[in-house]
Amino acid sequence: MTTTDRTPADLLRSALAADAGRPLVTFYDDATGERVELSVATFANWVAKTANLLQGELSAEPGDRVALLLPAHWQTAVWLLACSSVGVVADVAGDPKAADIVVSGPDTLDAARACSGSRIALALRPLGGRFPQAPDGFADYAVEVPGQGDRFAPFAPVDPEEPALIVAGREFSGAEVVERAAAEAPGLGLTGPGARLLSGLPYDTWEGLSAGLYSPLATGGSVVLCRHLEQLGEESLAQRIESERVTATAR
Repeated sequence: MTTTDRTPADLLRSALAADAGRPLVTFYDDATGERVELSVATFANWVAKTANLLQGELSAEPGDRVALLLPAHWQTAVWLLACSSVGVVADVAGDPKAADIVVSGPDTLDAARACSGSRIALALRPLGGRFPQAPDGFADYAVEVPGQGDRFAPFAPVDPEEPALIVAGREFSGAEVVERAAAEAPGLGLTGPGARLLSGLPYDTWEGLSAGLYSPLATGGSVVLCRHLEQLGEESLAQRIESERVTATAR
């Protein structure tokens, strides 16, 4: 984090400039055995492509609301940073009826159909795989995103004081996300670059988003993001903590 970082997208740009090759998000799904590790550069590439999809194909503009009906997942983290890049409001578990765009996982498609705007579906399959057949009324993210550009530039500057995130009914500006994430990092055991936090918290609260993305990003650290962590035994968890060189946990 630098003194010029005012939005989560700024944090990612600073991380990319500092050390593009280091791990940023390592994702485990303990219901399927999936493991995915994304370096800063790889994560930033996914963010750029997703932001281009939002701004170009979906015509999203600053101030638009994107309902994210997604679990704690590496692709959810990508969408959160893409929203920040464009300047749209990421409404985590938000009401699709009130959203301009809805982004849904496979388990929330029925609820997502309440959105009268654009609808994007994520299969959440290993390695970002697509649906065997796209759900009716939805574009398949895994089909749409690969052809998007690898570099992103917003059509309009993103105002860090404008709303950027809604979670559990609370609204945050981009600047508030950055400031709070940095302030809370020491309490999570994130002491600076190289710190590695294992989080089993869901993404539907600020605490889960802070531990599972924003605070590691704000401090030059990284996150081991675990979905369905309750299915992992204590012995296996201890082995993961050792093998992933985890320095702190939140669960």
